[in-house]
Amino acid sequence: MKNLAERIDMPTPTRAEVVPLKIPAAAKPQPKARWRLPLQNAFRRAVPAALGLVVTLVVWQIAALNSKGFPTPVATWQAALTLFADPFYSAGPNDQGIGWNVLASLQRVATGFGLAALVGIPAGFLLGRFAFLANMLNPIISLLRPVSPLAWLPIGLLLFQRAEPASTWTIFICSIWPMILNTAEGVTRIPQDYLNVARVLKLSEWTVMRKILFPAVLPYVLTGVRLSIGIAWLVIVAAEMLTGGVGIGFWIWNEWNNLNVENIIIAIIVIGVVGLLLEQGLMLLAKRFSYQNR
Repeated sequence: MKNLAERIDMPTPTRAEVVPLKIPAAAKPQPKARWRLPLQNAFRRAVPAALGLVVTLVVWQIAALNSKGFPTPVATWQAALTLFADPFYSAGPNDQGIGWNVLASLQRVATGFGLAALVGIPAGFLLGRFAFLANMLNPIISLLRPVSPLAWLPIGLLLFQRAEPASTWTIFICSIWPMILNTAEGVTRIPQDYLNVARVLKLSEWTVMRKILFPAVLPYVLTGVRLSIGIAWLVIVAAEMLTGGVGIGFWIWNEWNNLNVENIIIAIIVIGVVGLLLEQGLMLLAKRFSYQNR
């Protein structure tokens, strides 16, 4: 019986005639492709941001044209150039540049916020660890947490008899609650198996706190810290308006008495930028310690 090659009158290919199949190598990325994607992502983010800025300026201009005494964006920009030409001048205790006022407010925020962290984070660990303490203090926290920040300022003035510690007290009492609640929530979410292993190994409570609770609760702690710093920065402006002295809140009130509305708008923008930088810095810190990035 003839084979298939003979029946179709074609010669059978020999071994030497078989050409091996060549698989093309993977295409190397072009040099332009390395920066093209990040550039496209940046462009997609920049366009909506620029559009939002343009809309804000247009609305601002319309409001200025229809309101007596309200400055236009151009007038505010010119005032900002004059203001930031020397932001750290000092012509007396009540006449200082905006730079000194921002630094004074940040110093008060750092003091009150630091004290709140020293008290709030350990308190959150205790509330999450011991149900008896949680049942005892949760009603009190629920009662005090919604109180307006300005309601605490007279209590601080009565206790300390001075404006400086009263402002610090107001920041402390208003920024402590997110740290307590988020830390306690993180402790309660720790798997019970971890605590059972610690009980079997007869670890001390300090070892359990340091080796088990703190690493697992750290993301929750950082979330509470991020929320608290925003509250602290909000509170200090209102507190300084009432207590006076050097600070961005008092500076805004002083500019209002002098009818410098341009400077008030500049101060609002400065407050927003500083608050944004504080929050973004803590968000980067939270991502650094997130388990998803490990």
